[in-house]
Amino acid sequence: MEKIRYEIDPHNRLVMDQPGLKRFRRVLDGRFKVGEDNSLIYYIKAPLQDGSDTPHQVKLKGSWSLAGGNNLVFTLDEWKRQTFGDQLTLQTDIIDAKANSFVFALTTRSDDNIQSTYILELGGAWQADEKNRLAFRIKRERSRYDILTLEGAWEIDKNHEIVYMFRKERLARKKEEAHTIIFKGHWDINRRHRISYILDAGTDSVFDFRTGLGIFEDDYIKYEVGIGLANRPRPTRRIIILDGTWHLKKDASLFFEIEYADKKFYSITFGADVKLTENDTLSFKLKDAAGTGDIGASLKLSHKMLKPDGDLFLELLKSKGGEAAVMAGAAWRW
Repeated sequence: MEKIRYEIDPHNRLVMDQPGLKRFRRVLDGRFKVGEDNSLIYYIKAPLQDGSDTPHQVKLKGSWSLAGGNNLVFTLDEWKRQTFGDQLTLQTDIIDAKANSFVFALTTRSDDNIQSTYILELGGAWQADEKNRLAFRIKRERSRYDILTLEGAWEIDKNHEIVYMFRKERLARKKEEAHTIIFKGHWDINRRHRISYILDAGTDSVFDFRTGLGIFEDDYIKYEVGIGLANRPRPTRRIIILDGTWHLKKDASLFFEIEYADKKFYSITFGADVKLTENDTLSFKLKDAAGTGDIGASLKLSHKMLKPDGDLFLELLKSKGGEAAVMAGAAWRW
């Protein structure tokens, strides 16, 4: 069977090009859609009127990548009638990042010159790569995956959320437009030299960033992260400062409560070894929530800051002569 070559026209429409004695090359009026295992399907609005054997839909298999920071590229596999290695570059806009999907917009123009915009949503999970960049892992068939990496550096906004800012060039207007994506999630700390940003506890979407050691104070936690960018010889530095309040309860161990957007609160829970020091100050050697892994951080707090159980906890330590106590999980263990 003779191969068909596929292309994309300037209006994001699929073009079929079949070489031969009677060359067949047509622009097909239709729309793309993401299929099973993040394959690509092109739905044709109406069959051609010249009697040619054109299908109502074209199913394509291949791999995904990003070009120019915004445009989706689909590189075709050698499958049935398509030519191996053909690249379909879609002129897309990044519009959203959900817990388990990456959302793009495409603008097209129909045969009757009507312009419209629609959505392509790829399924998968968000993760941080080895350079602390934001990357989306696209699920494919047979446990394979593709990775779309956001090449720019990310920021932390006043709500403690991750923000990715980028610029999109508009050729028609001959200027660039600024865009922003906010990743909704919350922070967690459970390993030495790591800080995590969880988009959804029920998915694999977690940014697990490599860091230096954290600084823990009475009203904030501070980490430094380096982001490796392709156009810079040294990592771009980002300081993560989480403002919050420490709490101590018998049913919740030691935890740090942070306020996010829309008055939402999430807590980072720690186990700890704790001792009584001078001036009735409590000295904590912090561990993970299970109390088994040292996260390489220490903290000193006044018992007066740990309402409502700080005074009780202080009296318990005094009764033991200031000996160490271990808190882990959801209770104190003596």
